[in-house]
Amino acid sequence: MIKIIGIDPGLSSTGFGIVRGRGLKVKEYAFGSINTSRSHILPERLNLIFSKLNSLLADETPDLMVIEDVFSLERYPKSGINLGKVTGVILLSACRANIPVIEVAVREVKHVLTGNGNASKEQLELTVRRFLNLADRIKPYHASDAIALALLGLFRYKNEKNTVKSSCL
Repeated sequence: MIKIIGIDPGLSSTGFGIVRGRGLKVKEYAFGSINTSRSHILPERLNLIFSKLNSLLADETPDLMVIEDVFSLERYPKSGINLGKVTGVILLSACRANIPVIEVAVREVKHVLTGNGNASKEQLELTVRRFLNLADRIKPYHASDAIALALLGLFRYKNEKNTVKSSCL
């Protein structure tokens, strides 16, 4: 068995999804989000994400982290910069916990799970829900995206805990 954590970075809401299993079989799963308030300054929001993620990683001790690769829309460059900052604290948290990290483009996750790299968030959530045999919607979408990332890691890295090595010392 291998335990994978998927992370969908976001300043307002960073989604996480955890799966434990082997190959295409999921034995256990969990998901949620780390939320920050716009009323707090950026360093406080980043610290909250970092602190909560550190606690989560210490409690769950995953074998691998799969994180959504940073992207930026030309219309919203500041959002891309902030997303990069959030990703930075997530990568630091993984490094400090000695957890190997793989960054994956959102289109790749959508393509692997739905067959369509341009699938909507709704399509991806529905695919994840069907795979996990869940009746209720996974909320928020950040959590759904994160569990999709964790599933991708499970499908690709099966039970090979040593497939990816952490480069943090």
